Amino acid sequence: MSLLYDREGSRKYLTFPERRAFLVAARGLPPAAQTFCLVLAYTGARISEVLALTPARIDSEARVVILESLKKRRRGHFRAVPLSSELLAELEAVHGIRAARVNPETAKGRLWPWCRTTAWSRVKRCMEVAGIVGSRATAKGLRHGFAVGALQSGVPINLVRKWLGHSRLSTTEIYADAVGEEEQAFAQRFWRTFDGEEGRG
Repeated sequence: MSLLYDREGSRKYLTFPERRAFLVAARGLPPAAQTFCLVLAYTGARISEVLALTPARIDSEARVVILESLKKRRRGHFRAVPLSSELLAELEAVHGIRAARVNPETAKGRLWPWCRTTAWSRVKRCMEVAGIVGSRATAKGLRHGFAVGALQSGVPINLVRKWLGHSRLSTTEIYADAVGEEEQAFAQRFWRTFDGEEGRG
């Protein structure tokens, strides 16, 4: 099964405009749902990995979030993913990260104490408001879109692999097959030669 297209050939990842629409829609959600959707979008994490986050895993000084790669066979595999200052400020405002980290008990409490079904419903609602439908209107669609967007923005593939928590580089390389702006530009230049050839005929 392709990471990029479903059995009907429909795209399974969000494009840049769709990701922007998702982020705009997230701003209209209740605070906790908003931060949950934003962390999903900005980290490319799996829904279970975000649900497992605690204040102790938000490192405001280093400006990273520490995610446990829950798809590994053994627990204890962690990766650091950068967060913007703006998102860190929102997490602080909604969840009181700094104060929660001081207390050993609250430091280990989940930021979003929801079940997967509740978390999925928050994402689904955000997708609906953003007008995103089909196979890509999922948390996985966000993850796939994060990977495609990062590679198309010039982020080195080894960093994208690290951020996504992939065991093999070959898994990350699949995302490089998505048609991006650079490929579209090449196609545009190629199409212009058609007119020139026809004019010479």
